[in-house]
Amino acid sequence: MTAAAHLLEAEAISKYYGNIVALKEVSTHVDVGEVTCILGDNGAGKSSFIKILSGSHRHDAGRLLVDGEEVHFASPRDARAKGIATVYQDLAMVPLMSIWRNFFLGAEPRKGIGPLRWFDAATAKRIVRKELSEMGIDIRDPDQPVGTLSGGERQSVAIARAVYFGARVLILDEPTSALGVKQAGMVLKYVLQARDRGVAVIFITHNPHHAYPVGDRFVILNRGQRLGTYAKNEIDRQELVRLMAGGRELAELEHELEAIKAEL
Repeated sequence: MTAAAHLLEAEAISKYYGNIVALKEVSTHVDVGEVTCILGDNGAGKSSFIKILSGSHRHDAGRLLVDGEEVHFASPRDARAKGIATVYQDLAMVPLMSIWRNFFLGAEPRKGIGPLRWFDAATAKRIVRKELSEMGIDIRDPDQPVGTLSGGERQSVAIARAVYFGARVLILDEPTSALGVKQAGMVLKYVLQARDRGVAVIFITHNPHHAYPVGDRFVILNRGQRLGTYAKNEIDRQELVRLMAGGRELAELEHELEAIKAEL
């Protein structure tokens, strides 16, 4: 990797579904210990962008680069092999299974010799306790079913799991969308914990109030196109909200609301 190369970079990424333009020449990058926030309303192209970065879909134009080298992901497994982990809203967890079993689902530590190998439960529990503790996550009992955790706690377990399994880039798909204020704050705290452990984080959200406290860079999408990219010192929260709302559209809405108030 050259000194100028970014950990993960998207250059003019475009995606088409027949005549529908899902993405048109969207570019951004993320580096070690940074949080890049991808913001946009429904239909802005966020989901298509995630799927391309995570290897679920292939882009039709543009380039993806990891450590400065162009990559072509044929599947999410290819992306994970490059250290790109995606945590979706459904979290891919089994509610009735314990926290530690979910943590190692599909990658269970084993002990024994040859074909006589079995799940090393003691090691799994020890690792889960250690990893959650290092992330600042306070779980009462790793034996409790994941389904008994709050939404914020489940998100935090998923983040800790991705970091433990070597994620260099962590993509979070709307992790706070269905959470209350306190639970959303918990998740944002763990986003910063991951960043401080040297992980590059891509935070997908439609909520500028959740993005602004944790973001180092903000990419705003609208109808599949990039409206702008801003470093934190280039934009304040109010302007970010205004751009997310569409600027002129927001002004028109405020004017309509004032007219309605006047009639009441």
